[in-house]
Amino acid sequence: MLSKGIGLFPTEPVGAMRDYVQLCESLGYDNVWFGDSQNIWRESGVVMGAAAVGTHRIVFGTGVTNAVTRHRSLLASSWATLSEFTGGRAILGIGTGDSSLRTMGLKPLKLAELEQAVTELRALFQGEEVAEPTSGAHYHLNYLDAPVDVPVYIAASAPKILQLSGRIADGVIVLVGTAPHFIEGALERIEAGARESGRTLKDLKIVLWTPTAIDDDPTEARDLVRAHVSRVVIRPLPAPIDPELQQVVDRIRESYDYYHHMDTEASHADLVPDELVDLFALAGTPEECTKRLAQLQGLGIDQVSIVPFVRPGQSKEATIRMFAEIADRV
Repeated sequence: MLSKGIGLFPTEPVGAMRDYVQLCESLGYDNVWFGDSQNIWRESGVVMGAAAVGTHRIVFGTGVTNAVTRHRSLLASSWATLSEFTGGRAILGIGTGDSSLRTMGLKPLKLAELEQAVTELRALFQGEEVAEPTSGAHYHLNYLDAPVDVPVYIAASAPKILQLSGRIADGVIVLVGTAPHFIEGALERIEAGARESGRTLKDLKIVLWTPTAIDDDPTEARDLVRAHVSRVVIRPLPAPIDPELQQVVDRIRESYDYYHHMDTEASHADLVPDELVDLFALAGTPEECTKRLAQLQGLGIDQVSIVPFVRPGQSKEATIRMFAEIADRV
């Protein structure tokens, strides 16, 4: 049975985000992943700390943070503290950086830089010293009295970072769509990386991250996720697609606005046809979503983590409840 996870972008006040987490825990969700993009959403660290109060089982993570806007000392201290507060229910989800950097004209980390960041974070979690790259000074987390176990998951979609994730990560947050052949292609790259470090896919946790909208009106459901699908396809795709769809993807890449990252009303969402939605999202009627979720069973992923999309001002509660019902039934 696939584990249930949820990706929440802090688009609503802290109290509302906390209510969603409480609901998810009551419905058996295993993980909640918070988006981290300081210029377009509320501060993820504050939201996670507040949302963790009163929880007992659900695991907290970022979907995802980066080591540019967050200095490594800050990342390590934040996650060691969250792990301590939650009794070990913390996963550091990290990537090269996306909207948090793009909205300021900054470039994402190179893969070698990401690998170095992961190495240093793990050293800090062990209580070891690392060198600050600008000053050359050595620093450590002085308050740790023992190593802290914080798993590191890497968000990946393109082949090279998928392979890197397989080699160095504890888990991979995979953003490649919901089409089985895309997922299989991604898992092949992850497995190739795992072999480089003497591991197999079974040694990693695989989280499939998918924009989700479930509605009796399939057109409305697909409309809600078009913006997130556009975000998926601006990255290198996991497998070739129809040439006509590739032309659409090229137009999306030319017009994508990071200040409307994941915004259901974004203009670039209008460029996304139903064919792309069906490849890269979990969207449609309850029956359609049940069928697609059933197709994901047995592919080698451990968790489906939905990113629920609704109209501005609407609550995500109905989608959270419906997915839980579908997942428990499949």
